[in-house]
Amino acid sequence: MRDALGAAAAGIERGRPPRAGGGGDDGEEEERLSHGCASIARMASDAWLETYRGTVFRWEVDHNDHFTVAYYVARIADAARALLHALAAAPAPTIDCFINYRRELRTGDVMHVLSGVIGTDGESLLLGHKLFDSASGELCTTVEHRVATKLGAAAPTAVEARLVSWDGPIRETRPRPSRLDGLRDAARDTVKPDEVDSTGQLALSAAVQRFSASNAHVLTAFGLTPAYMREQRRGFSTFEFQLAMGGAVGPGDPLVVRSGLVRVGTSSMRILHVMTDARTGAEVASLHQSGVHFDQDRRRPIPLPDDLRARALAVLVPGAQGL
Repeated sequence: MRDALGAAAAGIERGRPPRAGGGGDDGEEEERLSHGCASIARMASDAWLETYRGTVFRWEVDHNDHFTVAYYVARIADAARALLHALAAAPAPTIDCFINYRRELRTGDVMHVLSGVIGTDGESLLLGHKLFDSASGELCTTVEHRVATKLGAAAPTAVEARLVSWDGPIRETRPRPSRLDGLRDAARDTVKPDEVDSTGQLALSAAVQRFSASNAHVLTAFGLTPAYMREQRRGFSTFEFQLAMGGAVGPGDPLVVRSGLVRVGTSSMRILHVMTDARTGAEVASLHQSGVHFDQDRRRPIPLPDDLRARALAVLVPGAQGL
């Protein structure tokens, strides 16, 4: 299934190609947010469909006291199912997601998601989701969500009615290091029965929960320990996901996540996570996660202390920093 999903991803038609390069430092997220997609024709505003509406529950916030990323993707999975239903399409496995987190949500905040179709190639659909703070109207998160699906005879008309103009940030290519032996074991457990979604894939939220757990081990390796975070009121706050999903899993399947630091800026960091079946080595999911050293009181990025940055550079995956 992995090869089929990859082929679908490579062939999708859209209004602009990915931008090559892994570059940038702490200002890269702001720079990307300023780029639109002028080459996609402007569509009617009513092509957008509300696909989720809800709130942030207290148990859904992390140690930074904001909405945690696993619950964001749970909402996005709900939104995708709602949009596919509107298109008269069956639930479809995820190929990949490009997620840009631009504004935090806190306990009790209310939210809604608008979704539409960005592009299609007949074998897959590229969905666009925008998550808003319902109280302020501010855009919090944008998601390009590629799913593997073959559309029925009546579907093209439904898809055309939901085509939207997409003005999200430009996706940059995130190449992997040529060697992954610098990744270290960061999470290990088994698939629970309620973590398999209706397509047979590991649910997006279940994958991201494991990647979030892996973060703590990566950060601890160079001194961003849980004790440091608590005492200094610091955190790691994510601003970008490039998530890829593989084939089917079953309850009880053993999983292992191997992770490593692949870029260090002044305050920004990027971590590569690779999740595999511990028996076969088959890839189940992977994630390029970009985030910043975060001041929990000022609610903004803060530079890494010099000693911690030096230690971070020392544990980089070999050959990764130039990517």
